[in-house]
Parts: sequence; structure tokens; C-alpha cells
Amino acid sequence: MLYLLYGPDEFARSEALAALKRAVSPDLADLNITALDGKRLKLDTLTAACEAFPFLAERRLVIVSDLLKHQKAGKERDELRAYLERVPGTCDLVFVENEDIDKRNAIFTYLKKAADTREFLPKEGAELLRWLNDRAHGLGVTLEPAAAQQLVSFVGNGGRALVNELDKLASYVGRGGHISPAQIELLVQDGQEQNLFAFIDELSARRRTAALQSLRRLLDDGQAATYLLFMIARQVRILLGVKELAGQRMRPDDIAAKLGQRPFVVRKALDQARGFSDAELAHLHDQVLAIDQASKTGRLDADTGLEMLVVELCR
Repeated sequence: MLYLLYGPDEFARSEALAALKRAVSPDLADLNITALDGKRLKLDTLTAACEAFPFLAERRLVIVSDLLKHQKAGKERDELRAYLERVPGTCDLVFVENEDIDKRNAIFTYLKKAADTREFLPKEGAELLRWLNDRAHGLGVTLEPAAAQQLVSFVGNGGRALVNELDKLASYVGRGGHISPAQIELLVQDGQEQNLFAFIDELSARRRTAALQSLRRLLDDGQAATYLLFMIARQVRILLGVKELAGQRMRPDDIAAKLGQRPFVVRKALDQARGFSDAELAHLHDQVLAIDQASKTGRLDADTGLEMLVVELCR
């Protein structure tokens, strides 16, 4: 049997591969499972692995990782493509692709027709929320709808990150417990907020190249420039607030309560605020508002405006 597991959802891909491995007796797994690196795979190596007779079992499992991404057109690929038609019935041959692949590749074209082909795409919307709810039930806890929405907004739709956070939350509330937005606020760090912290860190240290890279990561993660402008303005207001209250010798936890922020947000802001004077923060806030206005009236592209802002502050 031939299998092809590919697509950007690494966690779902890993679960599918784990299910195939579980079909092999654990006591005999070392003897009946072979993993090969597709980047350097030679046909004779693959042939030897596939044609080895299963030990005290009916079938053996051969796993090839990242072959299609690195396989070049030519004689070797043609020979491999021809061998796929002769893989023994005693072997389950699994191709796992961790990176984007060229779907015009001759091997992909063949596997698409002849193999059990599974593409794993990140879940979104209602499907993602249903999946989270099912995972929570499997852990013996209830995930409130508002908490599920908040968890996704903090972490994104990466399966592994969501499962790790859900495991942590389930351990906290205990079996039979309920996960509410309050637990999300308490235990889960906002990934978007963390990326924004990194960006502000680079700005406060006047590291222009690193700040531009952080900005680009935020945009590449799908954040709209207008949303980033809003978040930067919000962060600047937090920095101004913590500077003022810290000057009154207030403790971080008291500052957090006063500003309605989480303590870790305030502690991070206290570190960042040291890189700016009050005048610089006020100027930054005015510049952000000016860029926002110019982008809304069509006088300036918001992405370009953000990059100009970074260059000016890091001059």
C-alpha cells in the first residue's frame, strides 16, 4: 500500500503517521519500521527497505520524509517512479512531505492516483472550533465557546500549539472541569501580543534591521497594517501609562490593576519604556495616528508608512 501525507498542518500530519505506526506491533516495531531521509535517498536503499521480509508480521512500514521537495527530474526520478508500481504487497510505503511540493512532479502525479493521498490543511472557522471542542471532550473537560474563540485568537490555528495549550488548560481545571475565558486570560499568552512585544523591543533598542524583520513577520502572519497601527498606538499608550505610574513608585501588580492590564504585560512594558522618553512616545503615538489617517485617505500605503516609521525611530 502506498501513502502520501502532505500539507502545512504538521500536527494533523504527525497524528496520521502515528496511526499508521500503531498498526505495527510495538514489540516488533524496531524490526518492521524503517525511516528514510528523502533528501539523500537512493533507489537501491529504498528497494532494500521495501523488499525486506516482515519479521513475525504480515506487513512492514517504510517511511520516506521530504522526497518530493528535493527530487529532481531525470533518470533517478524516472526509475523511482517505475519502482512504485512494483512495491511488494508486504510493504506499506509512506511518503511524508513537511514542505511545499511541486504538484507537477511525476511522482506526486502518480501517487495522487495510486496512493492513499491525504492533504492536511490548517482548520479554520467552525471546523476548527468543533475540532477544539472534540479534543477538549477527549481530555474530559468542557471548553466554553467564548473560550475556544479566545484561545484561537491568542494562539492561531496551528494544531500543535493549540493542543499544547489545551492540555495545559485541562490539567489546570481537572477532569470534569470547565475552561472559560478567565482561564485563557490566566494561562495562555497572546501570540500576537508576544510578536508585537518583540517588535516594540526592537524599536526601543533602536535596532532598525531587527525591527523591520519583526514588522515583516507580523505582516506575513496575516496581520493587517491598519490593525498593527492600532496595536502600536495601544502599546504606546500602555508605555506612557506605566512610565507615569512607575514614577509614582507603584508596584507592577498595582500598575496592572490601575491600567486594566495583565501583570506580565505591565512588566514587559516597564522594560520597553526605558528605551523611550515621554516626548519620543508622544511623537510615536502622533506618527502612528498620522500614518493611519494618510492610509485611510489614500495618501500613503500603510505597509510603507510602518516601514518609514521604523526607519525614523531607529535613525
